[in-house]
Order: sequence, then C-alpha cells, then structure tokens
Amino acid sequence: MRPSFHPRLINGPFDDPGLFIPFQFQNRAVLFDLGDINDLTPKDILKISHIFVSHTHMDHFIGFDRLLRLSLGREKHLSIYGPPGFLKNVEGKLAGYTWNLADKYNYPLRLQISEVHPRYTLCRQYRCRDRFQPFGDPVEQPFSGILYEEPAFRVAAVILDHNIPCLGFSIRERFHVNIITDGLKALGLTPGPWLTEFKQALYSQTDPASKFEVKFDRQKPAKHFVLGALADEIARITPGQKISYITDVVYSAANSEKIVEFAKGSDHLFIEAVFLDQDRELANKKHHLTARQAGYLAGTAQVKQVTVFHFSPRYMGMEEQLRQEATTAYESSWSSKLKAQSV
Repeated sequence: MRPSFHPRLINGPFDDPGLFIPFQFQNRAVLFDLGDINDLTPKDILKISHIFVSHTHMDHFIGFDRLLRLSLGREKHLSIYGPPGFLKNVEGKLAGYTWNLADKYNYPLRLQISEVHPRYTLCRQYRCRDRFQPFGDPVEQPFSGILYEEPAFRVAAVILDHNIPCLGFSIRERFHVNIITDGLKALGLTPGPWLTEFKQALYSQTDPASKFEVKFDRQKPAKHFVLGALADEIARITPGQKISYITDVVYSAANSEKIVEFAKGSDHLFIEAVFLDQDRELANKKHHLTARQAGYLAGTAQVKQVTVFHFSPRYMGMEEQLRQEATTAYESSWSSKLKAQSV
C-alpha cells in the first residue's frame, strides 16, 4: 500500500514542534502546529490549506507570520484551528502590522479562524481586502470531536491539559484506494489526473451504476466505464491511514485516558518526550511527558509506529537515550496489553 499521507516533522527533536503532512499525488498539505517553519520551502508552505495549532506558546505559533507573509497577494483560503482564546491570539498578530496597502492586492487572501471549546467552536473570517478586520460576528458551531471533514478524510481533536487547554490532533483516511497496475494495463489505461477524480468518486460514495469518464490528453479520446465495474477491475479497498499528534501535556490519569482512546488504532503516533524519566518530577512541574510515559501511552494505545520529539535542550547529545527509553516502554506496554487481551 502506498500511503496517502506522508507526515514528517519540520524540525529536529530539540527544535520547535510541527508536523507537515503532504497528500500523495496532490499539491496539498495540512500542518499540525505552527512553530518555526523556516525549514519548509515556500513551495511546501503554499501547499498548506489547513493548520491545526495545539496552543499558542511561542514555539508552537511563531510560524504564523511567515505563513501569512508568503500567502499575501495570493488567491488563497487558509483555515486555522486553535484552543480557547485563539481568535484573540490571531487578532493580536494581525493588529501588529499596518495594512494600508492590503486592499491593493489583486488576489485577496482569506483567513477562517476557528477556536475550539469542549462542546462548540467559534469561527470568524478575516479578509486581506478588509485589512484583516474581523468580518462579521463569530459563528458558533457544535463540536463533538471532528474539526474538519471531507469525503476522503477527517481531522479530529481532543482537548488535553498543559496547565492550559492544549489540543491533540489526528487525521484519518476514510479508507484507502489501492490502484491495481495490472488492472489498468488490461483496460488500456495509464495513470493520470483522472485517478484523483476516480478516488474522489469512491470516497463520495457515488452510485456504482453511474458512468465515469476517463479523460486523457487532447490527442487521445476519452473512455467511458460504469464506476462500480471499473472499481472492481482497478481498485482494492483497504482500511484508511491514521496519523496522530500529541504534544505539551502533563502525565495525569485524565490526560492518559484521553490520549490512549484518541490515538488508538493509529498507524503512526507523534508524541512529545521532553524529559527522561529520571526527571519525571520536573516533567510534572513543567506539565510535560517523559520519554517513558510517552512510550507507555503509545504502547497502551497499540499504535503501529511511534516517533518521539520535542526533547528538552538539557539532553543535547542524548537523543538516543530518550528514544531508547520511549521504545522500551512502548514495547513493554504493547506486550502487556496483548497479554491482557488474550486472558
């Protein structure tokens, strides 16, 4: 299976958190956290359509300015989500600049900002042509865990405790469409943009009896198929990919229960491991996880792969020790979970 999402941490484990998630065969990406994004190319930054910010400590939000600067003068719609108080945080950022020339841009940028509360979100728009003054009143919408959804995937959030509300995120594919190369050849088809349309038709649950047109370039005539029959020949449906992201949380019973339930079934969990377990009292005081705690949570959630990050600079040169502590705890808790299930 060729995965649809290709997540990668933007920075090294001692630097600002941020997970860049580009989509296979699409000029598009989403971003979990908005710290220093200078290691992303402008081309990559301009792929981003949706940004999900865990909280607004500087190392998670300082990249807003670079994102905004690269997006100015472009016909672009950015959706950005954050914790309680996020609207004021964004308005404060926007108010720090002078926008007297903003209405001169031919391709106006539009920001849709959403502030996440336990049972609702508050959404508000800010348009470049209006010099980023708030457009209308905040709109309240119900929230029950899903922040954003399209036919192909959804992004969920959980509210955790970092001595302030802090959001964890996951992106989950509805299901995965594997293209069978031999099936394409048998029908005389070649890969192309039409495959994206084909997959979208499946994600949208289009009537299998409907007609589907495979378009080629102008020199080759289009071919027509019944959607369901075409899917039988060229597609194999498998469970969708799930990527989860947890950072800046204190190790507590409430947080642990939420994280395990939220991350359960993840193909890949990215989770902070700020301290070694020998410094767990300091970790608790700073409202962060140790590597051992991170590994234990990952194993208990039975995620398939775990990556730890957001290491404290006090451990510079000791990153392998942090990773090993997390790996040992992950393997141990995974094994214990399996034994408990078999009893």
